[in-house]
Amino acid sequence: MSLRVASPFNLEIPRAALVLTDPQVDFLSEQGAAWGVVGKSVDEHDTVQNIERLLKAAKRADMVVAISPHYYYPSDHRWGFGGPLEELMYRCASDEIGPLVPERSRGSGADFLPQYRPYLLDGKTIIAPPHRKYGPGGDELERGLRAHRIHQVVLAGMSANLCLEAHLRALLDRGFEVAVVGDATAAAELPDGDGYLAALINFRYLAHALWSTDETVSRL
Repeated sequence: MSLRVASPFNLEIPRAALVLTDPQVDFLSEQGAAWGVVGKSVDEHDTVQNIERLLKAAKRADMVVAISPHYYYPSDHRWGFGGPLEELMYRCASDEIGPLVPERSRGSGADFLPQYRPYLLDGKTIIAPPHRKYGPGGDELERGLRAHRIHQVVLAGMSANLCLEAHLRALLDRGFEVAVVGDATAAAELPDGDGYLAALINFRYLAHALWSTDETVSRL
C-alpha cells in the first residue's frame, strides 16, 4: 500500500500569491534574537537568499505578495505562559512596538531584513496585521488575499515548524491550495530535535505541493 503525499498543483499566477511569514531581522539575521537557535538552519538552506529570489521572481511576474509579520507589544510580557521558543523571544527581543508602523520598527529586530524592504514596502505588498503567536493573527490576511481573488498560495518564511506550519494549516482550513517552498524556510535546531525536519514531514503530508526555490522560480 502506498500513500500519495502530494496532489497535482497547477500554479495559476493571476490567482496565486506569494505569502511570507516573519521576513524579519530577529529570525533571519545574525543580529536577530532567534539566531542562536535558527542560524545554522538558515545558513544550511540559504534561506535568506532563497526568500529574496522568490520575492524578485514574484514581483517580476506581477504576482500578489503578502506578508504576515511577527511582533510583540509591551503588554505581551505580562502573559503568564508560553512555549519554550516564545519565552526565548520574550527574553531576547531587542525592541517592542505598538501597532504596526513599518518605519517605527526601522533598525530593530522587528524590522524587515534590509534587502527585502524594496520588495515589501513598494506600496503593492499586502502587509497583514502582526501575529504574536504562530498562525495568522485574525482574518485580515485571508481578507487581503480574497480581495485579490486569490485561491492559491506559495508559502515560505520563518519558522518552519512554528509560524510557517501554523499558517499552512490555517490557509488549508480556509480553502486555499498551498505549495510550500521547502528551502525558503528554516527552524530551530535544539538537543531535543530539529524543527526543520519535523516540519518537512508535515509539509509532505499537508501541503498540496512541496517545491524547492529553483522549482518555484521556474514556475513563475
